[in-house]
Amino acid sequence: MPYIPYTDEEKQLANSVDLERFLQMRGEKLEKAGREYKLIYYDGSGKHDIITISGSTWFDHKNQVGGGAIKFMRHFYGMDFQTAMNELLGRSVSSICRSPPKAEVKEEKPKEFKLPEKNSDMHRVYAYLIKHRFIAPEIITHFAKQHTLYEDKEHHNAVFVGVDEKGTPRQAHKRSTNSFGKTFRMTCEGSDTRYSFAHFGESEKLFVFEAPIDMLSYLTLYPQDWQKHSYIAMNGVYENAVLTALEHHSSLDEIILCTDNDEGGIDAVDRLTDILKEHGYENISRIAPENKDFNEDLKERKGIEPLKAVPHKRKDIYYEIVSDLQHFKCNPDRLIDRLSKTFRNGQYRYLAEYALAGSAFFIGRKNENSMYEKLKAKMSDEYRAYSDKGKMYSKEDNLKRMYQSVMKDLRHTQARTKEQVIQTAKSLYELADCAVRCEVEQELSSPQITQEETPQMEEPSEVLCMGYG
Repeated sequence: MPYIPYTDEEKQLANSVDLERFLQMRGEKLEKAGREYKLIYYDGSGKHDIITISGSTWFDHKNQVGGGAIKFMRHFYGMDFQTAMNELLGRSVSSICRSPPKAEVKEEKPKEFKLPEKNSDMHRVYAYLIKHRFIAPEIITHFAKQHTLYEDKEHHNAVFVGVDEKGTPRQAHKRSTNSFGKTFRMTCEGSDTRYSFAHFGESEKLFVFEAPIDMLSYLTLYPQDWQKHSYIAMNGVYENAVLTALEHHSSLDEIILCTDNDEGGIDAVDRLTDILKEHGYENISRIAPENKDFNEDLKERKGIEPLKAVPHKRKDIYYEIVSDLQHFKCNPDRLIDRLSKTFRNGQYRYLAEYALAGSAFFIGRKNENSMYEKLKAKMSDEYRAYSDKGKMYSKEDNLKRMYQSVMKDLRHTQARTKEQVIQTAKSLYELADCAVRCEVEQELSSPQITQEETPQMEEPSEVLCMGYG
């Protein structure tokens, strides 16, 4: 194929293609998961749902990689840059319904699940969990007696077993017991991801953890009457095993998310909360470890320096910016001019203030200030960092589209119906959200911006908004 030079505009256009619609057109299977979609596909090892899609962005939760549409085509389909560009821009000579090799793999018969052979004892597992992870011996013994924790014969790994409602092993996760060197972890071939290492008691509470070690650490830290409650380890941040547990244990109606205190764990709380609420579960809370995870809390209790919690910078900055947005009294006729100037100058924070004030004006004219504060609270409540992983240029494209839509709407000079007023307010609210997201991305990429480097403009004394008839 001869080399085709692409303009920056073409690259941005290709990278901002809506992957949800694009993949559905290609015949790929997508399932709703919170505010995202999971891509369902099959390969030689079976069924996978580790990639989530949100607009033009994606994230592979197993390999911890993601990005825009171009990178997705190269990562998932194995395309070179030029082929990916042609596909996304609709220039490919291949039929749009013919998927590249990875997606063409037909659903295969699942691999046979077989538990690793047991060792004659659990000496290495006990030594590792007690001496290096500080897990209480009686906790280990409980699961060993349940045959959901044992030591494999070949490599002396710890094997954590997930059983179905009849007690039949359906899933197993191996973890090395090496004290030094690289940690080995893997889910055994043929495992059914609907099941995982767990304990089910009689109370209504279900505690959800990322990994078995986290779960055992929590039980060691808080052992009183622990067997009354239910606990499950997801082996990551996937919801399948949690939903299956809730389906087969109807008494469970209080869900406590105990994921890590880092960016991935904080994102998991929001994502799992959205998914659980979609399935009708409302009684959801979180218990966060003081350090990175509960095993680090356990280490600290034993006098060992723990890995500290890692703040979610993107989420914290978004909340901080929204909290600092200032309201100024609206005045008709000049909102278009103010929005236009701040948009052209890339003054995202001011743009967000004007747009949000405009939204408050259209839906709360009798008490704009109160409505402005309610809209700020709504922005914070609705923000989901897990679906906000796009690059700056992608967010600027979204902002541009939203800005153009708002400007077209505001130039509507005829009397507005109640429904049109609501739609205008909603569009301005979404424009404010887009502007804040761009401001967040800018701060993340340039954390040391000084006052002198920041674009200056006249401090507004009032927000000038269009009226409606």
